[in-house]
Amino acid sequence: MIHQYKSNGYHIVLDVNSGAVHVVDELCYDVIACLSGQNDAHTEETLKESAVFELLKEQLGGRYIEDELKEALEEVTELTKAGRLFTPDCYECLLEDVKKRKTVVKALCLHIAHDCNLACRYCFAEEGEYHGRRALMSYEVGKKALDFLIRNSGSRRNLEVDFFGGEPLLNWQVVKDLVAYGREQEKIHDKHFRFTVTTNGVLLNGEIQEFMNREMDNVVLSLDGRREVNDRMRPFRSGAGSYDLIVPKFQELADSRNQERYYVRGTFTRENLDFSEDILHFADLGFKQMSMEPVVGEESDVYAIREGDLPVIMEEYDKLAKIMIEREKSGKGFHFFHFMIDLEGGPCVAKRLSGCGSGTEYLAVTPWGDLYPCHQFVGQEEFLMGNVDVGIIKPEIADEFRSCNVYTKEKCRKCFAKFYCSGGCMANAYHFHGTLHDAYDIGCEMQRKRVECAIMIKAALS
Repeated sequence: MIHQYKSNGYHIVLDVNSGAVHVVDELCYDVIACLSGQNDAHTEETLKESAVFELLKEQLGGRYIEDELKEALEEVTELTKAGRLFTPDCYECLLEDVKKRKTVVKALCLHIAHDCNLACRYCFAEEGEYHGRRALMSYEVGKKALDFLIRNSGSRRNLEVDFFGGEPLLNWQVVKDLVAYGREQEKIHDKHFRFTVTTNGVLLNGEIQEFMNREMDNVVLSLDGRREVNDRMRPFRSGAGSYDLIVPKFQELADSRNQERYYVRGTFTRENLDFSEDILHFADLGFKQMSMEPVVGEESDVYAIREGDLPVIMEEYDKLAKIMIEREKSGKGFHFFHFMIDLEGGPCVAKRLSGCGSGTEYLAVTPWGDLYPCHQFVGQEEFLMGNVDVGIIKPEIADEFRSCNVYTKEKCRKCFAKFYCSGGCMANAYHFHGTLHDAYDIGCEMQRKRVECAIMIKAALS
């Protein structure tokens, strides 16, 4: 499979199955397009056939002379011989081996607080209630969750725990106590916990910051961008805005972590489709690590992104990519999560095929200890997998998630970005289509654009 596109003056060719990226001139770009249009499974032998050259002369002879076409064809042939163009799919045959792997739990999302001190308009967690009741996780439940993780982690040493909400700082003492318990268990079981906390920053103070810097491998800071954008979508329950209170705290925390091991995470909606301005606002505030996620909502929600918004969103990603290149070259660069791409290594085959591991390697734990495939399924009883007291009592749910991959989704099979997004978010697929084996179409369009921008940035800065 070949994907070609033009961006910011670059002619870019992606060989999907090998992951090889080529920045080529217009002639080579057109030759590859011509060959790809005839057959997406060329081999070295077919490229040698004289009929191929005749085809190029017929379709491109009016634009290029024969010697140019011949030279370009030779270059394409050499790349094909080297396994960097028109590469056959070498992943689908590995599916059975991937499915047979013994899955171990490596990460938990601990819902330390089903409560929140903000009233974000787009909150999928219903201001922390998750289709249920307000509650704080007890130390006893959290301890059982960490024991469950250790017990089900097999030989894996590095384990991940995200303190999530609602707002975790509403239950800060339990967070601290669980971190202390985890550190004790590391020595006993030869494990290592990587702790993360996601916070809106309202309760952040010096003591909490010091603890985070000592114990948290990552801190996610929730902020939506410019003051007017953030305060419209992330107010207190009184209606007052949160921007002025939390921004100085976030700036201090980011600096105290040497601008590393944190993310400022925003959400953009239909009400700020010019979201590149919010990302640049983060950068101008001094932040170096940032993310801006598209909101996911029902079409009836006034803030929800609709298909008709996509052209504007695509222009925003293009605009952002060009500005990021300029800022990087001027020594004022920053990292944007969705434009970070590894073209040389990247995730293992299993991750490329099946994604985040929700329902198998990654589980969410409610304040009372129930286990769900991920935080976005919490409160949906059909996805209740078990409890920290008894473990997994519905392994068939894990089996369903384990069977989901880019080859069980027809939309993914034909998509050039499938090995970068690994099939996308299964929660979004289920919420929009009623099945895990589908894809959230609007999200797919945005993901494809982000991959294209990320590759273009690599080309521009290489």
